Amino acid sequence: MDYNITDYLRDIRRRLGDYRYRHSLCVAESAKALAVRYGGDPGAAYAAGILHDVWKEASKEESLAFFRSHGVTLTAVEAASPVLWHAMAGAIYIRETYDPGEEIVSAVRWHTTGRAGMTLAEKILFTADFISEDRDYPGVEDMRRRAEVSLTCAMAEGLRFTINDLSEQGRAIHPDTLFAYNEIILEERKQHG
Repeated sequence: MDYNITDYLRDIRRRLGDYRYRHSLCVAESAKALAVRYGGDPGAAYAAGILHDVWKEASKEESLAFFRSHGVTLTAVEAASPVLWHAMAGAIYIRETYDPGEEIVSAVRWHTTGRAGMTLAEKILFTADFISEDRDYPGVEDMRRRAEVSLTCAMAEGLRFTINDLSEQGRAIHPDTLFAYNEIILEERKQHG
């Protein structure tokens, strides 16, 4: 498939500040490298990386109006977690604006919470968002090493990090994150006996 990267870049440049724009470029590069390493589609991975945060800087009011206009009803956990909204709204937005294919739409949709049954493209974007060049959180080098070992290893650590961080802050954890974590942990145990 031919992705219109020029239009995607123009759109995110218009919608995002300098920090988030650079982050999107870095995630796109990481996603492309992971796709090459793990047999994914490098073009789709790059496009998903560019588009993953397209809705990130929208206001709460804009997001809620967008959800209402699209018949989206937030669960109690989603309503209490505006940080998740950009993935949900972004997936709808890119489907309507660009129709880049379901592989990219679903990768954008699930890049924050994860879910059980994640596709390769979804795992790649989820992981790329943790390890992109611009990231400098404590433990990022360990996360990058894990991504070189396997996506399962990186996903397990990324989900653990997310669950621990939310728990320490006393925030709700999306059920999809817990489902993803349980599935990945069981898969990891099966691989290692």
